[in-house]
Amino acid sequence: MRNTKYIIQAVAVLLLLLIPESGAWSQHKRLQDFKKPSFVRQGKTRRQLQKENAELQKQIDSLKADIVEYQNDKRLTDSLAADIMDMYEISSSRSAAGLNPEDYSAAVSDSLLTLWYLHNQVKTSREGEGLDMDVVHLTSTTPDKVYLQRLAAMNSFITLPFNETVRNYIILYSEKMPTKMSHILGLCQYYMPIFEEVFSKYDMPLELKYLAIIESALNPVAVSRAGAKGMWQFMYRTASLYGLKINSFVDERLDPVKSADAAARYLRDAYSIFGDWNLAISSYNCGAGNVNKAIKRAGGKTDFWSIYEYLPRETRGYGPAFVGAMYAITYAKEYGLIPERVPMPAHVDTFNIQKMLHFKQINELVGVPMEDLHNLNPQYISDIIPSEKEGNILRIPYQYTGAFVENEDSVYTYKEKELFSPATLTNIRENNSASGSGGGRIVYRVRKGDYLGRIASRYHVSVNQIKRWNNLRSNNLSVGQRLYIYTGGSAPAAASSQQSGGSSSSKAASAGASTYTVRSGDTLTSIASKYPGVSVADIQKANGISGSKIRVGQKLKIPGK
Repeated sequence: MRNTKYIIQAVAVLLLLLIPESGAWSQHKRLQDFKKPSFVRQGKTRRQLQKENAELQKQIDSLKADIVEYQNDKRLTDSLAADIMDMYEISSSRSAAGLNPEDYSAAVSDSLLTLWYLHNQVKTSREGEGLDMDVVHLTSTTPDKVYLQRLAAMNSFITLPFNETVRNYIILYSEKMPTKMSHILGLCQYYMPIFEEVFSKYDMPLELKYLAIIESALNPVAVSRAGAKGMWQFMYRTASLYGLKINSFVDERLDPVKSADAAARYLRDAYSIFGDWNLAISSYNCGAGNVNKAIKRAGGKTDFWSIYEYLPRETRGYGPAFVGAMYAITYAKEYGLIPERVPMPAHVDTFNIQKMLHFKQINELVGVPMEDLHNLNPQYISDIIPSEKEGNILRIPYQYTGAFVENEDSVYTYKEKELFSPATLTNIRENNSASGSGGGRIVYRVRKGDYLGRIASRYHVSVNQIKRWNNLRSNNLSVGQRLYIYTGGSAPAAASSQQSGGSSSSKAASAGASTYTVRSGDTLTSIASKYPGVSVADIQKANGISGSKIRVGQKLKIPGK
């Protein structure tokens, strides 16, 4: 991948060299070999030759544009290769992978883990995209009779309705996204038994485990545009409410087991409010406030399809998508969907760690690969398990259990002064302090070799968030440039409100009225979705707007609810 652009450019040159010796190219070449008066002998005037040369230049420019477009498309469809190419370019004097062993810092290692997931998701992300599921009508050779029989045979504790909307999502998940579903099926083999154990503990329907597919496609380090994190997409405040630890060293939203436990308790509480699992599932997506509002608008009716049209648009598809994903996973073999092999160990042992411990100590003394440590313990955001009285969980592949036990006494002191120097720990606490305080602002100075993807991975935010917070129109950075990064699920005042709810879509407005500045790509619907309880009509009324037109930079009053 490193030399792709050079190969393309070489091909372009060869194409030009292979153009037959005729027309404008021939005339241009011959002009270099003859003296000035020679152009007259060719039977063409200087103006004609200039015109032909101008046309040739246009063709060359067009070819260059095609090359650039190809390169950009290649980067978009293969994020792992793109970022490795960046590492090569900024580290050309280093070892084969562009990184020496000592270069695998917490930030870089975490970036590589995130890139693994991005690579697998981005390369297939176009499957199923661009479909407006409210209006599209997907077709299949499978008759409705078979769908009904299969749904009944699933014997789900949660009611699984069937109509045209549900059929669309069933076809989408089972037939329109084969590569993406293969990847998800591979991850299911590792994560679903964990989720089943969690939901069994609370005596809840095991089918709820499929919500993680809708939330994050089973990516434990997923970060939403709203700042929700982890496989179960918790906002900071909701995560704290349900006992997930978030501080300078740990973000348990990224722990698949503990975040699943929190999700189970959230859904249990939602069910106690609504008495219906489909409404509890909807609440997980848009918050209890929006579900209650939809019930009121539906005249007090309390079943999903009665309140369907009154729910936020993204939540309408949430329930049917749940059914579609559940169906596709259950009947994967019937559709030829084969689980992709993913690098997750089949058997894992857990240890309760009470002393400060660095992943490098485990890696170098016990031999556990860094990739396994990151995959199994994504909650440790700086590669350090902190020292705490109640302890923190460490998960390692079972084949390393004996070596860990054998070296446990010495592993804590190995390179202790180097890895836990006061400067290192102070830097971690300062950089991540905002996460522990409920969210705040970090001022980050761009260093040589930095790029947005690396910085975003380090702070568990998205590239789009960094660009939005800093009004960046491109991905270009300059050394010394200051970037404002908001951690813990927070954002700049005008762009954010306090968050409540269980997922990336659970956004809550402050008690009083607020002001929102319109950004590129905003619509009244997308803005209203940021403030549960506030509808498009509410915003229109508060601002004297009759239509849907808004402009970038416009200040909108958001009424309090």
